[in-house]
Amino acid sequence: MSISKSIIIQRSPLPDSPGVYLMRDGRGRVIYVGKATSIRRRVASYWRKQEWTSRPQVKDLIREVRTISYERTPTAIEALILEANLIKKYEPKYNIIQKDDKSFLYLAITRDPYPKPLLIRGHELSKVGERHYRAVFGPYTSPSALRAALKIIRRAIPWSTCGPGAKRSCFDYHIRACPGVCVGAISKADYTKVIRNLILFFQGKKSQIIRGMRVDMKRMSASERYEEAEELRWRISALEHIQDVAVLTRESPLFGKPTTEELTVNIFGRIEGYDISNISGTAAVGSMVVFADGDPKKSEYRKFRIKTVKGADDYAMIAEVLRRRFSTRRYTPRSNNKEIILRAERSGVEKPASSKVEKWPLPDLIMIDGGWGQVNVTKKVLAEAHLDIPIVGIAKGFDRKQDRLIYEQNNLELGRIVEQYKEILQRLRDEAHRFAVSYHRKLRGKLQKFH
Repeated sequence: MSISKSIIIQRSPLPDSPGVYLMRDGRGRVIYVGKATSIRRRVASYWRKQEWTSRPQVKDLIREVRTISYERTPTAIEALILEANLIKKYEPKYNIIQKDDKSFLYLAITRDPYPKPLLIRGHELSKVGERHYRAVFGPYTSPSALRAALKIIRRAIPWSTCGPGAKRSCFDYHIRACPGVCVGAISKADYTKVIRNLILFFQGKKSQIIRGMRVDMKRMSASERYEEAEELRWRISALEHIQDVAVLTRESPLFGKPTTEELTVNIFGRIEGYDISNISGTAAVGSMVVFADGDPKKSEYRKFRIKTVKGADDYAMIAEVLRRRFSTRRYTPRSNNKEIILRAERSGVEKPASSKVEKWPLPDLIMIDGGWGQVNVTKKVLAEAHLDIPIVGIAKGFDRKQDRLIYEQNNLELGRIVEQYKEILQRLRDEAHRFAVSYHRKLRGKLQKFH
């Protein structure tokens, strides 16, 4: 079903590009503000019958809509920011009723000597007040989208989460996400410029940031400070070529689950990394580490002592680990479809003897330390369990730059996501390796002591 002919669309037709759309009632009041990677497709989705039946609030909304206007943005991140600014300005009826506004997420810039962005809930903000912070932006209706946006923005506008006076530089400094407050690599005055640019970005003034950076780049080149000028050139390019479609496609739309066209590989959801550690098959162990929102979630780490494999057979070992992890009684299915669960139970995967089995959520993505052999073994185990989860392997190179990602080449969306966020997967791989080696050494020490 198409958009009702009684609806007035200002500057028709709606564009197939990122931006924000505003829905107004008959009195001209803004009753809903939304964002999209494609304004045209997103707005049209509200008039699908399946939207009405699954989400009654959508039907209530479109009954009131009389006018739709829109604002294009160059990127999905800027749509996210503009949406939050417009929600704060208009307080639209159908945005606010989604949840108590005190549970919305806000972005605050602290008043520390070296300020940093901080995510804070509305109820926390109401206790301390906005004056406690240098700047406050929001509300943001999708925490995961905001966190994803911050990770992308930090490539172009690197801020510090560390403090001055450290003996060693932090990890973020080595990946160009921190300007080096920790080791005094940036002056307080220059760091103030960084935070000012971050504030301007969330005010929707990206073009002003770029103009200022270009002026500084020319000044540095004229002063023969070529390395600093080249760094600024890189930051400008990062701002001008933001790859951010995942920021919006990963979040849920109004009142429910994502539509099919909005589903994608969730690199900032739950991703699990696996590795094997042994010496000629002895003291063989496997590790499972978990990242959420791109960072380690150590409470979810698990270790496996290899029980069924004799000798040095990494493929068989990874298969054992995965079968134990994806035992039908071990994971929480995304679907309540009983037939899927019954088929999995008949597939012969391991069923723990104990009636008390820890439930683990299914991952959005699996990373295997290894090449096509390990990836194919993983696919086989998932097929046995009737699971369809994206898989990527990392084949080690001479250094991190030479690491090669292994995935199905015909899955364009998976390829786009894993290549764009390779650094997260490398950190996951390194953590899986560290955790496996640590357990292997501990087990080997016990075995040597016993003998």
